[in-house]
Amino acid sequence: MLPRGAKVSIPIAVALALAGCGGGAGGPTPPIDKATYVPPQAELMAPGPLGERALGNPNAPVTVIEYVSLTCPHCANFHKTLFPRVKKEFIDTGKVRFIVREFPIGRTSGNAAIANRCGPEDKYFFLLGQFLTRQPEWVSQDVRPDAIYSVAKASGMTRETFDKCLSNQTIIDGLTEVKQRGRQFGVIGTPTFFINGRKAQGEVTFEEIKAMIEQAPAPSSS
Repeated sequence: MLPRGAKVSIPIAVALALAGCGGGAGGPTPPIDKATYVPPQAELMAPGPLGERALGNPNAPVTVIEYVSLTCPHCANFHKTLFPRVKKEFIDTGKVRFIVREFPIGRTSGNAAIANRCGPEDKYFFLLGQFLTRQPEWVSQDVRPDAIYSVAKASGMTRETFDKCLSNQTIIDGLTEVKQRGRQFGVIGTPTFFINGRKAQGEVTFEEIKAMIEQAPAPSSS
């Protein structure tokens, strides 16, 4: 199959820059840590170099930012069990703008994040869900490009496009910056949420995230 292998080996090495600290797939759940740190609002809300991937009313009174690693089982659990309710009650009703930012942990997650960013923008959340709900098909300690592509192609992506994506330096550098900015905001693992600047780290129940949304402080102008 490869010639393709030669292409893939280069970005896998580069994607090490996307790997980092924190519990990866199978790692311990970070403790819930609410409202212990409020980063400067202007810095937190500034979009990264690749632009934001967001759902909901851009003028919603509450903004939820989720830092996610596509190999993280806790992220998968949130998107399988809680996100549909959050979307129905808060995003679809105009109360919440929901932003996803990448915080890939490990090379496999890094490559999946690259592929997701390389796909059509209007398929981003669809593909995000595919990667999270189909983790058993593609997540492993060894990076398996064929398995990652088997998920990515659900967005209509061709194999040629996928292989080129994995060496797209603009996307690699952009994702690295997104993760580094997350670290500056105190992100050490996934999922981590900022709800109008207030942080919740680790697995949350629907009741907890609902309370944090309903009690969110007004956005700061600072």
